[in-house]
Amino acid sequence: MDNLISISYRTVLVLALLFLITKMLGKKQISQLSLYDYVVGITIGSIAADISLDLEKDLIAGMVSLFLYGIIAYLISLLTMKSIRARRIFAGVPTVLVENSKIIESGLKKARIDVNQLLAEARVAGYFNLDEISYAIMEVNGSISFLPKDKEKPVTKKDMKVKTEKSYLTANVIIDGKYMENNMKEFGKDKKWLDHELKVQGYDNYDNILLATVDDKFKVTVYEKNIKPEKNTILE
Repeated sequence: MDNLISISYRTVLVLALLFLITKMLGKKQISQLSLYDYVVGITIGSIAADISLDLEKDLIAGMVSLFLYGIIAYLISLLTMKSIRARRIFAGVPTVLVENSKIIESGLKKARIDVNQLLAEARVAGYFNLDEISYAIMEVNGSISFLPKDKEKPVTKKDMKVKTEKSYLTANVIIDGKYMENNMKEFGKDKKWLDHELKVQGYDNYDNILLATVDDKFKVTVYEKNIKPEKNTILE
């Protein structure tokens, strides 16, 4: 019974301190957390649980440690608001994944994602064909922002009373230089047809192709490997 009372007492004190720390650090959704915020949150939570349940730990020392973590995190958040260099160190900078409808392979490697993950994020955002996207940028919190091409921006087809056609999925027929046979079969085409279409565009093999897609009009779109970001693409 004494242990339960002690645990309850310690837990209430720790929760009160956590409440003060979170109020001090400000409101921020999980999706907005940077890597540093995430690490600090895990550490503070681990300390809080440890000093609440482990009766052998010094409660005052644990609360001081918890409070110091909160103060340091708060000071760093103020520093990152005032200093670009500190912001780059603690929060990082956005990473270009697609630029002018070209996949930036170095950006994928830096962001630690592959083509399939990029395609999945694009579909979640409503883009089932990368050819519709002008830019894709991974933000510092890990989310990906997409800028559609001007002609793809959802303006007012309904308002303009423009007759629309049914949209179809595009097939990913080459991924990382590998031929996707099953995806081609869905379109009723074979490797010979694809090779001819690629040869027309100047590709004799798949070695330099990061991704190739085929749409419902049988248009083949190729995204090359090792495309570098343009020098004027600067993100802070």
